Amino acid sequence: MTHNLLEPDPTTLPERPDAEAALDAGTEPSEVAAEHPDFSEAWAALAERALGENEVVDAYAYARTGYHRGLDQLRRSGWKGFGPVPWAHRPNQGFLRCVAALAKAAGRLGETDEYERCRQLLVDSDPASAEATGLA
Repeated sequence: MTHNLLEPDPTTLPERPDAEAALDAGTEPSEVAAEHPDFSEAWAALAERALGENEVVDAYAYARTGYHRGLDQLRRSGWKGFGPVPWAHRPNQGFLRCVAALAKAAGRLGETDEYERCRQLLVDSDPASAEATGLA
């Protein structure tokens, strides 16, 4: 990711080694979310699974939860609502995956404006996130 000198510095979320290790070890995402409710990656896993099972309303709710928890953390990390949120930084991926899942669920529910807003947020955060989540 190339940094535009007119933009703010990239924002990165804090590392979450315990929560990441739990997911990596195969712990059920709902258990990880219950233990670490502000860990967007667990909410993203729940949302993506629900989308795969065509449980669109559940996916929307999981994604919205992870999205808002991630926004809170981004703001605490200095993000002002714009600027780079690099996909390459794993802690950012949970938030960005939630944004993508929210877009996909919104699209399936016919919420075109929400779909486009989320897709644009991915592109604006880091085009690699839109590519990685299939929303480029």
